[in-house]
Amino acid sequence: MSRYSRELSVAATLLVVLGALAVFAPGFYQPQPLLSLLAREAPALVVACGMALVLISRQIDISVGSQFAVCSVCAGLLAAAKWPLALAAPAAVLLGAALGAFNGALVAGLGLPSIVVTLATMVAWREGLRWLRQGLWVDLPDGLQWFGLPQSAGQWTLIGLALLVLAALALGSRHLAVGRFVYAVGSDAEAARLAGIGPRLATFGVFVLMGALAGLAAMMNVVQSPQVDPNSGTGLELKTIAAAVVGGIAVSGGRGNLWGVLAGLLLLACVSPALTHLHVEPHWEKAIQGGIILGAVAAEGLHRRERNR
Repeated sequence: MSRYSRELSVAATLLVVLGALAVFAPGFYQPQPLLSLLAREAPALVVACGMALVLISRQIDISVGSQFAVCSVCAGLLAAAKWPLALAAPAAVLLGAALGAFNGALVAGLGLPSIVVTLATMVAWREGLRWLRQGLWVDLPDGLQWFGLPQSAGQWTLIGLALLVLAALALGSRHLAVGRFVYAVGSDAEAARLAGIGPRLATFGVFVLMGALAGLAAMMNVVQSPQVDPNSGTGLELKTIAAAVVGGIAVSGGRGNLWGVLAGLLLLACVSPALTHLHVEPHWEKAIQGGIILGAVAAEGLHRRERNR
């Protein structure tokens, strides 16, 4: 049980918050707004899963918001050029994987710090997109929104897809050898190398996967609107890092469970609508989210200190 104490504590906190909202703000549970909230957070959950694996490998990727924007615009342009969804979606995923591979090549191949590399690519991709598009939105063709389904069916499809990605990565990271390699590299790269694991290859693979998930999330975002905003994804890197950390992923690498990321993301996502229903000033949102993140980091520090005794 202690192995999952962080995840269980976050889940318990989420249940307490949801219970309090049921008592003090029952309007929070109106079906359509709640479904819209979950569908809106579905792309962030996909990116947060990838971010969790990056953190577990003892790296960080702060360029995911820019990757998300680039892939969103490119997917929108392909759709506007009459590409079917069955081709535009894989193209977005492949583009994201290529962007992630660029980061991975610099980090794993050249040994550069991931924070420096992804800071540079975050600015480069974002500013390059701004220069190319000049702020112009991409108009999408009819029939693309919600996969051509009724809105509620499309929203459930997005939620189901995000949960499927979470389940696949959570189970794969725990029960497949390649998933255990990521934990081993994050715990001790040199020990992993001596055990026959290639730390550079594992790190490169994690960044490629992160980019591919950013591309998939971008496509999930595109189908929610009749237009694509070239500024989409702003702040996504901080949101997903926060969700991973609150969900129990150790920033020091090598520890954490991806199921906790879901609870972490939902806990942070509940803050804004909860404040609205409780008639609290919205400027408290960031302060409350910051307090939650600070509490999670403090808990991680105490856990590490206890473990090292």
